Amino acid sequence: MEVTFLGTSSAVPSKMRNHTSIALRIPGEVFLFDCGEGTQRQMALAGISPMKVTRIFITHLHGDHILGIPGMIQSMGFRGREEPLELYGPPGTLEVYESMMKVGYFSLDFEIQVNEITEGVVVEEDEYLVSCARGSHSVTNLAYCFQEKKRPRFIREKAIALGLKPGPAFGRLHRGIPVRVGDRVIMPEEVLGEPRRGVKICYSGDTRPCESIVKLARGADLLIHESTFEAGKEDKAAESGHSTAAEAARVARDAEVRRLILTHLSTRYRRSEVLEEAAREIFPETVVAEDLMTLEVNAVEPHDDG
Repeated sequence: MEVTFLGTSSAVPSKMRNHTSIALRIPGEVFLFDCGEGTQRQMALAGISPMKVTRIFITHLHGDHILGIPGMIQSMGFRGREEPLELYGPPGTLEVYESMMKVGYFSLDFEIQVNEITEGVVVEEDEYLVSCARGSHSVTNLAYCFQEKKRPRFIREKAIALGLKPGPAFGRLHRGIPVRVGDRVIMPEEVLGEPRRGVKICYSGDTRPCESIVKLARGADLLIHESTFEAGKEDKAAESGHSTAAEAARVARDAEVRRLILTHLSTRYRRSEVLEEAAREIFPETVVAEDLMTLEVNAVEPHDDG
């Protein structure tokens, strides 16, 4: 699966960084985590269709995280969307949504379901679940965790030996769907091994470093944590309910995650090295996100080298 950073700026967009939004692409679906102003244009640049978005998860109700939603919805309607869309967010999301739906003249032929949530599991499907926990911000903020359920290991060598070429057929077999090759039907059990844990990805939203996020992110393959300020600006970060790069790195270290991506940068930082270097002193596997950066995320078992 892939994570694309559609916007990585805090509060105000810049020439290089759009308002906050993250796209998670899983088989057959796209999730958005936050949807700041300009998100749909960023999606066009990234080659991600808004029509494939099934769920939008809102961390909190500050404008830089939600003002792209009304435009996104109206564009979906203009393009003839029929599939339902689900919105998730903290208490107050429904009132904000109802206000958004009064902006401009437009019509929709698809259902939108608004879910006000607090903590715990908020979505559970056969292949994954999404849960959330409270962060520590100036308003109610929810951190989210996407986790694949335990799934069989796909044995690539067996699939190739059976005459399959790498591509969509691999994904169908991994999801338990038989695939036809010529006159033969290959069954999933022919190319699947013992179950392995699935991918775990956590996103902090806007927050101070806190134990609830450490707990939510425990053992994650990827933690995406806000880093509005550089190390040494802890007082400023605390005053505004945000984190420094060093504080985010400590969360990653304490949660024992595999990788840390820093996002939600203040426009004062035209060069990201000052944030990245400080974080890497505490947690070496740290990268600062750039707009339109895409990462492939795979699960790694505790005994794996990678």
